[in-house]
Amino acid sequence: MSTESLLSLPVQAPQSVPDTAPLVSRLAESCGATWVDADTIDAWAALGGDRVVLLAGDPVRHPEGLDVAVVLPELQRSLPGRFEVGVVRRHEEEALARRFGSHRWPTLLFLRDGQYVTTLPGMHDWEVFLRKTEEALAAPVSRPPGIGIPLVAAATNGDGCH
Repeated sequence: MSTESLLSLPVQAPQSVPDTAPLVSRLAESCGATWVDADTIDAWAALGGDRVVLLAGDPVRHPEGLDVAVVLPELQRSLPGRFEVGVVRRHEEEALARRFGSHRWPTLLFLRDGQYVTTLPGMHDWEVFLRKTEEALAAPVSRPPGIGIPLVAAATNGDGCH
């Protein structure tokens, strides 16, 4: 018996990495969340009421996004009827994060009646998460954060700086 035959193993192609983590997909498949993206989020949010969108981020760089994906249905059960959940496929998250001024991963994006309310970034201890979620649900609608450069009208009376 030759040693060559003992070392011959079949070569398999590497498995592709799923675009969206299974725990995030589970929110839509088993927990009643709705898939949203840049094209559908406005119509979904305009359906009314409070809406919370999970921007989980890259699970390798931000593994706590998977923790938030597990905790989010528990928050929804603890606050029954208070909000609907939306989830975003990984390759579509960056566009929504930019649009709503989110710079941290993971983030919960709060919307109400089609308007921006706030974001809740990161993973928290349960009591803190519950309190911050309740605060976000009670907060008034606001303007999404911009890039930090205020727009100022040019002075028409010559008092402008240039």
